Amino acid sequence: MKNSEPEKLVAVMSDSHDNIWNMRKALAVIKKRNAAIIIHCGDFVAPFMLKELEQAQIPVHGVFGNNDGERHLLTQFSLTTFSHITLHGRMAGEVELDGFKIGFAHEPVIADGLLYRKKYDMVCFGHSHTYTEERIGQTLLLNPGEIMGKDGRPGFALVNIVTGKCEHILI
Repeated sequence: MKNSEPEKLVAVMSDSHDNIWNMRKALAVIKKRNAAIIIHCGDFVAPFMLKELEQAQIPVHGVFGNNDGERHLLTQFSLTTFSHITLHGRMAGEVELDGFKIGFAHEPVIADGLLYRKKYDMVCFGHSHTYTEERIGQTLLLNPGEIMGKDGRPGFALVNIVTGKCEHILI
């Protein structure tokens, strides 16, 4: 990257499925690169994953996936124990960072619905464990792959909201 290009990074991840070791690797990169925020597109699975995410000490916004069985405890911990974590429920969430609008979901069909609202600069989703990145009109549609490492090499994405560049980070 050229020195003249500013960085304002959003880390996007999904499908961590209790893999604290890969989560720790991802968070080390996120801290080193000074990401401003983390978006998690679901399937944390157990509440102890929130404790790992809290270690980043930056805002974390997430939605539930189809494997998040302890939704009550995940919600309780996000509301009472972890000050940096906001869970947006099962369907979809949205957040804005410096005027950059992000919509996120776990299921691809819900992400499609967000995409066609033409309201977001980026729409993120998970579920398939497969990294995909595509521009549809002015919107970046992004599946960051999986933190877990079940279906391939684990990784996540870093998106520079100033330049619009997306980087797939393998861990």
